[in-house]
Amino acid sequence: MKRSSLTTVVDGSRFTSHGPSKRGQRHLATDVNIDKLFDNVTQWREEADRLRAILLDCGLTEELKWGKPCYGYDGKNICIIQRMKGFLALLFFKGALLDDPDGLLEAQGPNSRVGYRMRFTDVREVANAAGPIKAYVRQAIEIENAGLTVDKSPDLEYPEELIGRFEQDPDFKAAFDGLTLGRRRGYVLHFRDAKQSKTRAARIDKCRQRILAGKGLHDR
Repeated sequence: MKRSSLTTVVDGSRFTSHGPSKRGQRHLATDVNIDKLFDNVTQWREEADRLRAILLDCGLTEELKWGKPCYGYDGKNICIIQRMKGFLALLFFKGALLDDPDGLLEAQGPNSRVGYRMRFTDVREVANAAGPIKAYVRQAIEIENAGLTVDKSPDLEYPEELIGRFEQDPDFKAAFDGLTLGRRRGYVLHFRDAKQSKTRAARIDKCRQRILAGKGLHDR
């Protein structure tokens, strides 16, 4: 059964609200050009529709950027859907900062240090990943709210306070070294973001137990 739709014009822009699709999904109001992008392709169509529904359910905005559906929060880019030849991908723009305990994210290439993505080849894979996707989105929003940025340099520049703590506490250093790259980056950026030395030291103290437990900055 064909989806019913209602098209309206707001400030010169056209938006379409869809009723339930044939798969029982409901899409939020969105730019009609993005609807065409999803409806007029055959490659990974069902997988992309399911992924789109999950992202819109997170309350993200949807725009067409670089010819692809891009999802944001408060004007900041969070993730983008990429149709590749061999798979469908969901790229998180600051994926290097996300905690990824199950190893679902991958770098785009050997030199990629910022964006990390998930890949899918079946609609069931998308459905099963709904929980992790929503968790990544929540993390990404927290990262944007905190104003964190990805250090693109090959090596992280550890603050002096963290180096000093490593020398005093070998167990703490071993635990920190055992964290994933994304978790280490998140902590280092969090520590370095403090302007005063005493504040950096206090942040390290506050995070010590989380690090010893193998948790990232945004882990629950």
